[in-house]
Amino acid sequence: MIKLSKLEKFYTNGYLKTYVLRNVDLDVEEGDFLTVMGPSGAGKSTLLHILGMLDDPSNGAYYFYDQPVHEFNERKRSDIHKNHIGFVFQNYHLIDELTVYENLETPLLYKKVKGSERKALVADTLDRFRIVAKKDLFPNQLSGGQQQLVGIARAIITSPKLILADEPTGNLNSAQGKEIMDLLKDLNEDGTTIIQVTHNEKWAECGNRIIHLLDGWIEKEVT
Repeated sequence: MIKLSKLEKFYTNGYLKTYVLRNVDLDVEEGDFLTVMGPSGAGKSTLLHILGMLDDPSNGAYYFYDQPVHEFNERKRSDIHKNHIGFVFQNYHLIDELTVYENLETPLLYKKVKGSERKALVADTLDRFRIVAKKDLFPNQLSGGQQQLVGIARAIITSPKLILADEPTGNLNSAQGKEIMDLLKDLNEDGTTIIQVTHNEKWAECGNRIIHLLDGWIEKEVT
């Protein structure tokens, strides 16, 4: 599904290069549940943003289903992201001015899904996540756990092949965190490929692979 070869990310200030990722080689197969760990500043979120096509590498190659993402323009990358990737953020990134229903509907509008199909997909998703009673509430009327549930529901409503989760339990208590991780495990068992960033060793073990980043390098991998 994913192949990274000698991927690098750096920022230039005059003659000085500051590296965030260095010489990253990584293969991700369909159905993997990969966890990325490492200290703050190791490059974890940058790696996730490049995988999600929200950021560009400075050097190296990124293939997504054998397509050379590193050669694509922003519009082509955006199309792939929209059609194949769901993103779950630590801070939820829900749209404050929209209800739960409208937040779930938004990615379907971007994909130009017809009205009747949108309505059915949103209804099914509300039911699956047991948040039907919350559909007319705004994000600030929800608990952190409920907001993250909505965030995951929004990420999967378009049936993406890949979910990228950046510290999905970072702002949640342990019970809420377990609920979110159980949900991600269920999605993975249903065939969705998942790549998560976490500091939590317990949640890291929910996956089948763990890579450790240090100063932008892949220090080691554990399976």
